Amino acid sequence: MKFRTRAIHVGNSKDPQTGAVVPPIHLASTYIQPGAGEWGEFDYGRSGNPTRHNAELTLAALEGGHKALAFSSGMAAIHAVTMLLSSGDHIVAGTDIYGGTYRLLHKIANRSGIDVTLADSTAPSNLESAIRDNTKLIWLESPGNPRMSITDLQACSDLARDRGIRVAVDNTFATPVLTRPLELGADIVMHSATKYLGGHSDLIGGALVVQDSGLYDDLYFIQNATGAVLGPFDSYLLSRGMKTLALRVSEHCKNAGKIASFLDAHPRIKRVLYPGLATHPGHETAARQMTGGFGGMLSFEIDGDYQQTKAFVESTTLFQLAVSLGAVESLIEQPASMSHASYDPADRVAHGILDSLVRISVGLEDVDDLIQDLDDTLGRVL
Repeated sequence: MKFRTRAIHVGNSKDPQTGAVVPPIHLASTYIQPGAGEWGEFDYGRSGNPTRHNAELTLAALEGGHKALAFSSGMAAIHAVTMLLSSGDHIVAGTDIYGGTYRLLHKIANRSGIDVTLADSTAPSNLESAIRDNTKLIWLESPGNPRMSITDLQACSDLARDRGIRVAVDNTFATPVLTRPLELGADIVMHSATKYLGGHSDLIGGALVVQDSGLYDDLYFIQNATGAVLGPFDSYLLSRGMKTLALRVSEHCKNAGKIASFLDAHPRIKRVLYPGLATHPGHETAARQMTGGFGGMLSFEIDGDYQQTKAFVESTTLFQLAVSLGAVESLIEQPASMSHASYDPADRVAHGILDSLVRISVGLEDVDDLIQDLDDTLGRVL
């Protein structure tokens, strides 16, 4: 089956009892067993739930994986990956990563004796230089957050495989519609399902997808032991959202491309960071790695200081001031004070998260209205 067909049918079989085309939401916390010490498919809600299982089937099918695990949040999913490591192990992560990931790696994982090095992943040689004898995991994002950097996932995965290092990719921005990291050699794909997979700003969730059955078993053990599972109703919302994922992402990409071109020509914009622009340093890699578009996220630097940037993001009308992304409505934020405020100030400067940087999640409104909103605000504030 092709992608859109899998999104609608895998994990969404009709209810055998009633014939309902939408599977029911199973709310039970526990399940009757056939006998003492004899276990059915489901036994306890933390260990498994039919509604969550359906969402996991769809996730695995869309990413081309063996199996998937649905978590209570994206951060819970990332945390589970770090729990594969032991004290004394080392992680290499890209420099262009979500602020919450930076915080987890530097201020939570370090408490378990896990060391972290950030390296610019746009050149695999930078990752290679950062690898140590005790490196066990490389963590990547492409496009990166918030600078929209592009990482050659195939090249980085090949580099890691030669050294026996696992590669995990945060695929939240690209979604499996545009990029499928497992097909490029990655070991683990992570999603903040809150974003494009759900698509409507009404659920919090995370996901891990893997190809290797042994790795799945290890991650399932961690999830079951620690308990950060996605609830039944959020699992239902996730399944519903994924049915329209390909259609939504296609329109997000179209809108974002038009807005990027508008901003690129605007006199009050210093630089636009969008991989769909030919001037983007990662454009050629993105064109090869991303199929069907360049995503619905973009960032840009305005010709102004911290306060002017703050005033700008607070003054748009259709672009609403909020963190998160990937839903039908357009959002705007200042990474330095919002999504990436958890970065140490010196690291924000070192990794190009400038006070004048603005990140937008382009929604599904009419693109002419969105462009007018940005144009009016730029003229009014700057």
